[in-house]
Amino acid sequence: MVEINILYKGELRCTAVHQPSGTALITDAPIDNHGKGESFSPTDLVATALGTCMLTIMGISAQAMHIDLSGTKVVVRKEMATKSTRRIGTLAVTISVQATLEENQKQKLITAAMACPVHHSLHPDVQMPIEFNWA
Repeated sequence: MVEINILYKGELRCTAVHQPSGTALITDAPIDNHGKGESFSPTDLVATALGTCMLTIMGISAQAMHIDLSGTKVVVRKEMATKSTRRIGTLAVTISVQATLEENQKQKLITAAMACPVHHSLHPDVQMPIEFNWA
């Protein structure tokens, strides 16, 4: 179990503290939802969680294959749904791997990325197109 303590600071801003490490981060409501947009919004953190999770799981797989993924980049483009309830509509992910790899290694990394727990935790209504670019 991991505990995150969150404090509402006012003006649609929160501070969250990760108890195991003491690391803190600030969230802010986005400009299009009454906020200042001066930090990550809660839905931005979902997009961040998806990208970092996929890359971390790929990193675990790469370590097992003795592959260095340093320099690999992930871009997540978040779009809010335009109909019904305010929610994330699309999280489009582009993963650009800098390492030169064989086809079987690429497939193992794709499988690892798709096994990301965040990816499996998101509602099926969230569209998640995922693109891999290889060096």
